[in-house]
Amino acid sequence: MRILIVTDAWHPQVNGVVSTIQNLVSALERMGIAVELLTPEGFRSLPLPTYADIRLAVTSSFTVGRRIAEAGADHVHIVTEGPLGLLARRICVAGGIGFTTSYHTRFPEYLSARVPVPENWSYRWLRRFHNAGEATMVATPSLLRELSERGFTKLRQWNRGVDTQRFHLSRRVELDLPKPIFLSVGRLAPEKNLPAFLGLDLPGTKLVVGDGPERERLQAAFPDAVFVGAKFGEELAAYYASADVFVFPSRTDTFGLVILEALASGLPVAGYPVTGPADILADGVGGVVSEDLREACLAALAADRHTAREKALRHGWDACASLFLENLRSTAAPAKRKAAA
Repeated sequence: MRILIVTDAWHPQVNGVVSTIQNLVSALERMGIAVELLTPEGFRSLPLPTYADIRLAVTSSFTVGRRIAEAGADHVHIVTEGPLGLLARRICVAGGIGFTTSYHTRFPEYLSARVPVPENWSYRWLRRFHNAGEATMVATPSLLRELSERGFTKLRQWNRGVDTQRFHLSRRVELDLPKPIFLSVGRLAPEKNLPAFLGLDLPGTKLVVGDGPERERLQAAFPDAVFVGAKFGEELAAYYASADVFVFPSRTDTFGLVILEALASGLPVAGYPVTGPADILADGVGGVVSEDLREACLAALAADRHTAREKALRHGWDACASLFLENLRSTAAPAKRKAAA
């Protein structure tokens, strides 16, 4: 089997979408699946307005169409609704090529946080984008229900994964910070709702790992918090394993890979009862969700670290890749592509 994955989110971006695709590809290749990637690499690009760290590819239908044809894939999967995703969708629809999509980002909420665009307008556009495919993969049951109520069709669940070898309790080191340590990891952007965490009255230290357009403003507004910038690999794993509670204040993420990274590190999680935290922590194991985030943070201090780790062990990348393949094989996309060819 050969799969073409089209994504506007790729290196040097640091986010859950890039991490998901990178780990998915590695797992698929271990399973003997050939994967081609169509990413912004090699294209001229422009910065995304209000978020210069994200660059959008500038290309043409002809170029993207040629890349799709050259891939000779049995399945085309479109990850993002950016320029490459839009062109790939247009070419597949026009050519009768079956394709699948995945829903990673609450684009309407992110857009309305920056400019006054009604969310229902954006959802109408997204519904049209995704409903043209053979299936749309979503990360959690709650998101599947929500999108179904908004008129999205052919929805399939696709759980996310985590590297349980890299993120491990054994990475723990002694941080020279007042205890307990409440950790947040991710992009410092408006949609991540960091002030909801940084403004809490908590003992010990609020530690922030990550970078983004809001960093300067947040550091000025919350001088008592510790900002260490973006961290990767073993250093990031050490921060997870060395904190006492992981705080996930976002209300708009579709999943939150960082939650699984925290759990794999034996780090209990505190969050709001929204898509992502509510799905992962629904059984009360590994953390606490509450509309009172301070209450959730303090309650999570008592959660068992080994039990948190055990929950993460159910979410390996191989299982994630297997479910992805199952979703592809259950569609009519291959037959349609070959008929069109």
